[in-house]
Order: sequence, then structure tokens, then C-alpha cells
Amino acid sequence: MKPQNDLLSATGTTVFTVMSALAMQHGAINLGQGFPDYEGPEDVVRAAADALLDNRNQYPPLTGLPELRRAVAAANRRFYGLEIDPDSEVIVTSGATEALTACLMAVLNPGDEVVLLEPLYDTYLPVVKLLGAVPKLVRLSPPKWELPRAELAAAFGPKTKAILLNSPMNPASKVFTAAELTFIADLCQRHDTYAVCDEVYEHLTFDGWRHIPLMTLPGMRERCMRIGSAGKTFSLTGWKVGYITTDRGLAPNVAKAHQNLTFTTAPNLQRAVAVGLAKDDAYFESLSTDLQAKRDRLAEGLAALGFGVLPARGSYFVTADFTPLGFAGDDIAFCRHLTEVAKVTAIPVSAFYPGPDAPKHFVRFAFCKRVEVLEEALSRLAAWKAAHGPASLAAAG
Repeated sequence: MKPQNDLLSATGTTVFTVMSALAMQHGAINLGQGFPDYEGPEDVVRAAADALLDNRNQYPPLTGLPELRRAVAAANRRFYGLEIDPDSEVIVTSGATEALTACLMAVLNPGDEVVLLEPLYDTYLPVVKLLGAVPKLVRLSPPKWELPRAELAAAFGPKTKAILLNSPMNPASKVFTAAELTFIADLCQRHDTYAVCDEVYEHLTFDGWRHIPLMTLPGMRERCMRIGSAGKTFSLTGWKVGYITTDRGLAPNVAKAHQNLTFTTAPNLQRAVAVGLAKDDAYFESLSTDLQAKRDRLAEGLAALGFGVLPARGSYFVTADFTPLGFAGDDIAFCRHLTEVAKVTAIPVSAFYPGPDAPKHFVRFAFCKRVEVLEEALSRLAAWKAAHGPASLAAAG
């Protein structure tokens, strides 16, 4: 048989799949994969169920149902002051991952360079490479995850076509500051590049931090493709409904890419998401309030057990340094040990660094779980630590 696609053949199973399977095998509490273990808003779920029964189950429009496109445009105005034409500047996709791919397809040609910030979500790099583009990696490092401005500026050049920016950031839980975004916007304009903005955690920010879309900065509206996710905003990750807000100059190519990927998205789910985006301010405020309380409980519990807990200003995740515990192995070995022995699963942060010399002593815990699940996880970790002193952990590593 002739060889199959080289890149896909060389791509291993994702760390999320591996660790989730290991968690199931060992009966571990899975704080690795970032999905809630509770349902989304009842009225939004009910709207989806009702919409199945009103005889509108055939192909919806390519760019999305009018009511959802209007709802996305209204949300842009409501939260960020962006004036968006729902008929020419919104595309609904089958999830944010598809949205990301469609945006990159819309602007990249083989040989174009794309600036990516490490740590990064595992889909980014394969998609860029599959499109024949050249990734230029710029590293953010724990514990502060500061934007390395000199390195970022050096990554831009004559062949740079786009930057892929994730804020709030997974796994770093970083919310980019206004000053950092201004620096990025200046680079984009100086080098005449586009920005693909993965903003799926836009409403999940804590401690008074607020998400600022790069699209709102001067000179950036016509350069940005802004990606949102109903899965993250409404705790309905299985629905896979995403939406892209972009300038009418970019939207036709994005729509053509979407046409050749999935063409459209389930109409009943689209109509339900439109209901969700129209929910009152109290709902969106409660998203952050409820998750912040869960973040605090998990972070405090991990710190009490001796982990070095890093700040988490947005998203679903807390990053923790296990060095103080005395485990001698790397983060992959630690996550495997924790799953098999403590019966709690985390994700090794090195998995988010495709470049060499990734940090090897940080793990990511998801706190988007029911409080009783977080409490049980902390209880298991406490029992594990009590049973395994520093010498035992060093030997296990």
C-alpha cells in the first residue's frame, strides 16, 4: 500500500485521549479534560429540544441561521461595543475547532508563516502544517506567562501571514493585558498580517480581569477573525456550535472554507444558542462567579497539599508545580502516577509545548466540575500524600 498522509500518520493520540482512557481504566476522577460534568442552562436545552419538533430540520443557511447570526452580532455590541453586520460578518460553524481551521484556510497559502504562542492547544500546530504553512513558535513561560516582546517581534517577518492568539489562554489561564494586545496589534499592522483569535473562554475570567478582543483595538477590525464557542459559554461542549466574527472583506473566504469542511450546523442547536446569547447579564456574571469559587477551592486545596499553584485569571484550568512534593520524574510520569495511585487525573503541561525543552514539572487541573467532585479529588490527593512521603515519591518518579 502507498503511504498515507505523512503528518497525520506521524501524529500520535492526543494526551487528552490517553489520560482520559487511563482515568477510566483506574477509576480516577478526571480533572484532565476540560469539560463540565454538569448540564447547561435549562432554558437553552429546552429551546433545542423544542426546535426539533417544529419541522425545520433541513439544511440551514451556509453561514448560519439568521436568528443566531443576529444574536452573535448583538452580543458583540453588548459586551465589546463592536458593530457587526449579521448578514455579512458572522459565520456559524460546527464548533470552535472547525472555526479555527476555516479561519486559517481562509488566509493561508503554502509557505506562509504563522506565529503561534506556546503553550498551545494541540490542534493548532497540525492544522497549520496540514495547510502547508510554516509555524513560528514563541514561548510564554511559567509562572508569570509574560509576553516575550523581543522574541515575538523577531518572529514576524516578510512571510508572516497571521498570528494565532488564544485569550483567555489554555492551559496558562492567562488573560492578555491591554498593553500586550496593543503590542500585538502594532506588529500585525506593521507586517500587514491577520489575527486568528481563539476567544472561546471570553466570558470565563476572574478577579476583576476582563477579556479584551484584539478586534476592538484601533486598526484591527479588518484583520481579525474572532472565534466564540457556545460549548464554553453555556457548558454544552457536546453541541459543537462555534461562531466567527470577522470583517466583510474576510468573511467570504471563511465561509468558503466552512462550506468545504462541514457546510452547516444542526439548526435546532443554532436556534437554542441564539436564546442563550440573549440571556440577561446575571447569567454571564454568574459564569465567572461560580467558576471562580471552584477555582479557589481547588487552588487552595492543592496549595495546602504542597503544590505550587500558579495564578489562573481565566478559562477552566489551574496549573500547579509538583516540584515541592519531591517527585523525581517528569510531568508525564507524575500524571500517570497520580492517576494510577491517587486516582485523580491531570494533564502534563509539556504536552502543550511542541518545541524542545518544554517545562517538565507543571500539570494542569480542570476545575469546571461539581463541587463535590472537586472535594473528593482533594480528599483522594490528601490520602495519597499521607501514604507517600518524599522518599516514596522520589522512588516513584
